[in-house]
Amino acid sequence: MAEIHVIISSCDRNVGIATALRRKPVLVNFTSKLEQTMADEDEVKLFGMWASPYSRRVELALKLKGIPYEYVEEDLSSKSCLLLKYNPVHQKIPVLVHNGKPIAESLVILEYIDETWTNNPILPQDPYDRAMARFWAKFIDEKLLMTTRKASVASGKEKEQAIEEITEQLKLLESELQGKEYFSGPSIGYLDIVASVLVFWFGNLQEALGVDMFTKEKFPIIFGWIGKVAEIDAVEVCRIPKEKHLEYIRTRLEAFKSASK
Repeated sequence: MAEIHVIISSCDRNVGIATALRRKPVLVNFTSKLEQTMADEDEVKLFGMWASPYSRRVELALKLKGIPYEYVEEDLSSKSCLLLKYNPVHQKIPVLVHNGKPIAESLVILEYIDETWTNNPILPQDPYDRAMARFWAKFIDEKLLMTTRKASVASGKEKEQAIEEITEQLKLLESELQGKEYFSGPSIGYLDIVASVLVFWFGNLQEALGVDMFTKEKFPIIFGWIGKVAEIDAVEVCRIPKEKHLEYIRTRLEAFKSASK
């Protein structure tokens, strides 16, 4: 109502309201403002880092949904003022900024994307299936990835124990995938996007560490899934460049070893 009030008050006071609203300049002005509002609502930015599996999973969701966005690469050794502004609590990537409003944490961002852009839903519609998808997503982040990081920096018996834990965790994931085309069912969805770390990141880390814990022979079902996922165009676009990633991982591992001496 405030917008209409401004438009009418700018009209000739001797002209009736109905006549004033029919005038072409008024309609053009209203239309341009409406178009600008719609454009503003579509403003999406993603603050990420090329080697981060968490950042890549958000990119994958945006691409699968067909959502245009601006990508902002962050240097995590010198974080930008905007990143610190948009995520003052954790000061980490990824951060999705939609229409000026920031959302942090990749799993939270994925759900926000699905609830905001309802086309091509990635979360299951059934409440139980949604709960299970969230459960296994947390399992990947809080169990598998945390144990993998532990194995990356450990040595000796501690490293062997961590690798054994990873193997058991991967077996549990393979059991969850058994009999399905994708983790989410007949098509790629939320849990597949979270598990894309196995496509983008896991194998490169294993190679950089010089271990042999994640192979096609040990996990044929997961590797069959990886083959299907890799055929999806959006997944291929989001793939982390292997050689660049290996160099990055090895540099990080060497820096950690030097710092721990």
